[in-house]
Amino acid sequence: MSETGQDHSPLAQFEIYSLHPTTPLSLFGHDISFTNASLWMLVAAIAVILFMFQGVRRAQLVPNRWQSASEVLMEFVSGIVRDNAGQEAMKFFPLIFTLFMFILFCNLFGMVPYSFTVTSHILVTFALAAILFLGVTLIGFIKHGTHFLSLFLPAGTPWWMMPLMILIELVSYLARPVSLSIRLAANMLAGHLLLKIVAGFVMIGVLGIFPFAFLLIFTGFEIFIACLQAYIFTLLICIYLNDALHLH
Repeated sequence: MSETGQDHSPLAQFEIYSLHPTTPLSLFGHDISFTNASLWMLVAAIAVILFMFQGVRRAQLVPNRWQSASEVLMEFVSGIVRDNAGQEAMKFFPLIFTLFMFILFCNLFGMVPYSFTVTSHILVTFALAAILFLGVTLIGFIKHGTHFLSLFLPAGTPWWMMPLMILIELVSYLARPVSLSIRLAANMLAGHLLLKIVAGFVMIGVLGIFPFAFLLIFTGFEIFIACLQAYIFTLLICIYLNDALHLH
């Protein structure tokens, strides 16, 4: 890890560094120092809590702006869950809503100057995806027992194709957390890299007017991508949950 994180390279914005480099912390030989990534994950979590608390602490029949925003987001996510995993999956709504809000706020905070984009790191996104993948798999086994394994063998498969189909379905299933994590991290990484590169051209005299105009447009587009990626991550988790609940 870089101790300062200061560099003019476009990649410098993704460096993880300790916030207390002179007093590193370790546990069983592992570095557990509080880093800039840890800080912004904490900031995102606190922001989500404050946002939702502000929206529900004075709930009214005629909602105010905070209450309207929180209710719209809750209804949006509940719609994703119902439409893609069924009414039975609504028992997992609190977890899925928390996941959506955390990723959304992490993505949006990454747009703040001098902040840190937590979701641009594959380690963070893979940890989220792997935990959810294991949880969904466990749900499948709890509900269906060993019959859950029938998910890897489509109905009507000829006997002579069974070994190949099982292998293909198994590899496809195990690849889910990998593809899920790479999709989120790669989109956030690429977008922020391009923003940083274009911002460097803004400083070049009169010619910087054109990059500045593009930068404004692309910043709006990147905010849209930040919201879209939170939606896609949540949508795919609901689809995987639907497989576990209904063996589709």
